[in-house]
Amino acid sequence: MSIPAFKTLKVEIEGQLGRLTLTQPERLNPLGSDTLTEIAEAAHFLDRDRDLKVVVVSGEGRAFSAGADVSSFGQADGEGPADPRHDADRGRVMADAMENLSAVTVASIRGHCVGGGVVLAATCDLRVVASDARFSIPEIDLGIPLAWGGIPRLVREVGPALTKELVMTCRPFGAEEARAAGFVNRVVDPEELDSEVEKLVETLLEKPKLALLSTKRHTNAVTSEMLGMTRSWSDADGLLAGLRDPEGKASAARYLERVRSRSSPKN
Repeated sequence: MSIPAFKTLKVEIEGQLGRLTLTQPERLNPLGSDTLTEIAEAAHFLDRDRDLKVVVVSGEGRAFSAGADVSSFGQADGEGPADPRHDADRGRVMADAMENLSAVTVASIRGHCVGGGVVLAATCDLRVVASDARFSIPEIDLGIPLAWGGIPRLVREVGPALTKELVMTCRPFGAEEARAAGFVNRVVDPEELDSEVEKLVETLLEKPKLALLSTKRHTNAVTSEMLGMTRSWSDADGLLAGLRDPEGKASAARYLERVRSRSSPKN
């Protein structure tokens, strides 16, 4: 089975191990429309390989993912897709495709993990994080609700109270807080991230496939009944409403200006 070529990511298969790597390190691996579509396509491709036990998800360079690509904010309507709702729903489709992978998914996270990047990480079964990783969920500052099924997934991982705080305040949080909250499994020194992920992968690959993957399916079935993930279909409507909201647009402009000022070279 030949591996398809992608523009914004690469897929590798080594026996029972698959790898999905975001490959736009110069832009901190943003999740634009093309990337969301490609992740979903890659997940479906990997799921057709019945030999796979484990898939490692990572980003090239110094970040896991800077999240949703907000570069189109404020553009004229003519620049957008023919079907805005379809475009707004790509993130949910991506997240569902990743979560429905039969293989055990392991997120390897370093640097920034922002917004949609947090949702992508939350779709994975296990998360290993460098101690310098920095998480944030800035969607409300951008005038939009957290979409893509992010709310139920965060409730599943960290509980409702902390989900509300992190999403409503948009405050950044570090690797140790993420571990204490139960969002990540292991925190390691940055230079040890790759080796620690490989150790975990080796352990998982040694396990019998039937029992390993049945455990994943059983756990996911239990949490799916608790959280009602199918309601996330309506996330796209909330996202589109946020993009049209005048107060939300003003908040997004202020947020983007703060980001630009922080990234501008200092004299």
